[in-house]
Amino acid sequence: MANAASGMAVHDDCKLRFLDLKAKRTFRFVVFKIEEKQKQVVVEKVGEPALSYDDFAASLPADECRYAVYDFDFVTAENCQKSKIIFIAWSPDTARVRSKMIYASSKDRFKRELDGIQVELQATDPTEMDIDVIRSRAN
Repeated sequence: MANAASGMAVHDDCKLRFLDLKAKRTFRFVVFKIEEKQKQVVVEKVGEPALSYDDFAASLPADECRYAVYDFDFVTAENCQKSKIIFIAWSPDTARVRSKMIYASSKDRFKRELDGIQVELQATDPTEMDIDVIRSRAN
């Protein structure tokens, strides 16, 4: 289903991998990319449950936009173990302008396909999505 505004379809695999992360906890993270030629969002990479947040951050390209979801486990001030699904729109300053525009215009529609996102973050450089930022947004 292409969206009139952005023209981007969402590959079924995106929703399936997201459900695996959300319901089965099969993955720690999923990185999505837009295939401009096919005009659709596809799964680029999945991270095993044992991988750390640093592994996830390192999987995002330094100069290309991506969408990603990360299953963040943390302990609350009341000492409760919790988990939140964080959606990150990664749009580094060094990415091509056209790419940033396509990702920005497709984000809301793509996010609606992924039911269960609890926190959203927009990041243009690694400091905007470092683990302390994630932790404060999750609480």
